Amino acid sequence: MKQLWNLTQLFSPKCRIPVRCLQVRLCCKSNSSVISVREKQRRSDHFKTEMSSGPNFHDFIRGVTGNKKTTLDNDVEYKHNYLSADLELGNSRKVYFETYGCQMNVNDTDIAWSILQRSGYQRTAQLREADVVLLVTCSIREKAEQTIWNRLQELTAMKNRRQKSRTPMKIGILGCMAERLKTKLLEREKLVDVLAGPDAYRDLPRLLAVTEGGQQASNVLLSLEETYADIMPVHHTPQGHSAFVSIMRGCDNMCSYCIVPFTRGRERSRPASSILEEVRILSDQGVKEVTLLGQNVNSYRDASEEQFCGAIPTKLSRGFKTVYRPKLGGMRFSDLLDRVSQVDPNMRIRFTSPHPKDFPDEVLHLIAERENICKQIHLPAQSGSGQVLKAMRRGYTRESYLELVQNIRTIIQDVSLSSDFISGFCGETEEDHQQTLSLIREVGYNIGFLFAYSMRKKTHAFHNLEDDVPADVKQRRLQECISVFRREAARLNATLIGSTQLVLVEGESKRSAKELCGRTDGNMRVNFPREDVAVGPAESNTAAVNAGDYVLVEITSASSQSLRGQALCHRRPSTQSALQCSN
Repeated sequence: MKQLWNLTQLFSPKCRIPVRCLQVRLCCKSNSSVISVREKQRRSDHFKTEMSSGPNFHDFIRGVTGNKKTTLDNDVEYKHNYLSADLELGNSRKVYFETYGCQMNVNDTDIAWSILQRSGYQRTAQLREADVVLLVTCSIREKAEQTIWNRLQELTAMKNRRQKSRTPMKIGILGCMAERLKTKLLEREKLVDVLAGPDAYRDLPRLLAVTEGGQQASNVLLSLEETYADIMPVHHTPQGHSAFVSIMRGCDNMCSYCIVPFTRGRERSRPASSILEEVRILSDQGVKEVTLLGQNVNSYRDASEEQFCGAIPTKLSRGFKTVYRPKLGGMRFSDLLDRVSQVDPNMRIRFTSPHPKDFPDEVLHLIAERENICKQIHLPAQSGSGQVLKAMRRGYTRESYLELVQNIRTIIQDVSLSSDFISGFCGETEEDHQQTLSLIREVGYNIGFLFAYSMRKKTHAFHNLEDDVPADVKQRRLQECISVFRREAARLNATLIGSTQLVLVEGESKRSAKELCGRTDGNMRVNFPREDVAVGPAESNTAAVNAGDYVLVEITSASSQSLRGQALCHRRPSTQSALQCSN
């Protein structure tokens, strides 16, 4: 009743609060104090016109159909009515790229350059000539980010010196670091003009146009659909003999240490038709080796066409599981790999980076049967301890990983294995570390990528685990892993002495102009003397060996890092099955 009485008092005439009415006055030089109806209508129409030409809701959402227009050549462009089309043209300004991190960043550089080239930019290999400097960045480890910070300081100093003498230089950050550290890069440090995340490369011409007015520009929105399927990358590979082809983007695995799902977004696969078309074009251009790329490349699943849809769940390696529900339907990795390998029997096919969970038997049998699919598998273990693997949320045990290794070696003869390992993950004990060393000895890898653990913000580990292994202990364990890894690699590589390996020549050796360098089917580097060799196994005519050629090389010595040999003759990959012989 008391509350009711209070409300009654509030609305009674005695409790009314006086409100002053404010009259809006319009100042005008005219003597007339009243605006005509016609003038009001003119102002209203002008305001509506200005509003309609500015950015609308669609400009802030990626993947909205209303924000795209399809041109006659099937390229997809983003239309911005509030910017003149002329402003987005490069007008022959020179752009310089620096690429850091994984092969996916190399491919992203090619995509970004393709987009800018269409807008009238030119590319330069000389930093001093550049009007725009773009760093394609990596956030996977703290050391990688620190490298970029140091480089930004150098570039900013160069930019400040140049402003007094010529057109101001623009600095941009592309890729994972742009998405992860957008606020720090733009607002706090103020070291960059442009930020573009992994899914925003189409927007680069507009972003650069905005910076011409002295403003910073940013687009780091992640997409559920972007695969750049319609963008044909301008491949910038040494001598043009090899190329990377992106087949999927993002990752759904959510390993507790990994930042990739937060910087690259969810998994989405590029339509198989566009992948095959790109591989055909590369074959016509004379490319001899293609590497299929993806954050989890062998989880590829194209559901873009009705014929691929269905209710069959994705198959996993035996004993492996995921944190997400089984995915239904779609063309799987084994089907895509089969089709890609048939485009050109003389083109080598590789793929990276896979996850061990996505190696069902049909993938392994295809690799064993198809001669131009390299008999080399990257099998990231990360740790040899079941306890650490569980904390990492890898979805497998030590035992299931070893069972997969045995299955691979049973199906694929003479397979070469490589792996990733992380030392000093959260909660790793000395016993866990010893189990990792024993796994390295038991499996035996030819190639390895080993790192000390680096805590990354946003990850599951950051929110739920403690980075409790001291830095000096991490480094000591890392060095012990590297030492064991190199001993085992040297032992395995020594078994190749006397064998004949098919080598794709990459070019001149770094050590000497008198030597050439190339890679085996197992991705081992081989150095051999530069000299003319027979044009075929039973031929007397000889020919020079050039970058992009396939040659048979007899291995004469080996180390943990590379092989040495003597070139015997020219050869094609399609005849590889008879090559693995020893003297």
